[in-house]
Amino acid sequence: MATRKAIKTRPAGKAVQKRGAAKKRRRPQRSTILLRWCIVATAALVGVLYYQPLSSYVETRSALEEREAEVAQLREERKRLQQRLADSSTLEALSREARRMSLVRPGERLYIVKGIDEWRRANVKARTTIGRDG
Repeated sequence: MATRKAIKTRPAGKAVQKRGAAKKRRRPQRSTILLRWCIVATAALVGVLYYQPLSSYVETRSALEEREAEVAQLREERKRLQQRLADSSTLEALSREARRMSLVRPGERLYIVKGIDEWRRANVKARTTIGRDG
């Protein structure tokens, strides 16, 4: 009977030791826990310290993109205005502007025709009637 008890107690004793050893392994030491929290706190501090420069960088980059778009638009407008200036300095453009201002060349006669708008309206109405029939 003594052998039976010895056989029974050995496996039970090993199981108890394994459970006890497992419990000790599950809980890390206080220094390890403290080290982990220090690492987490340091990472959080670095994140907080980097927030302001990163947000400033993002805002500056978006402002730069807006300015570049504005510069591109102004360059297009400048190009268009330079082309218009070049076109307006020709003799044909000057004479066309002079005609709009009712100016004539020396020796020409100025004729003023009134009622052109009414004539155009009547002419448009007549064309639509003919267009429907024909």
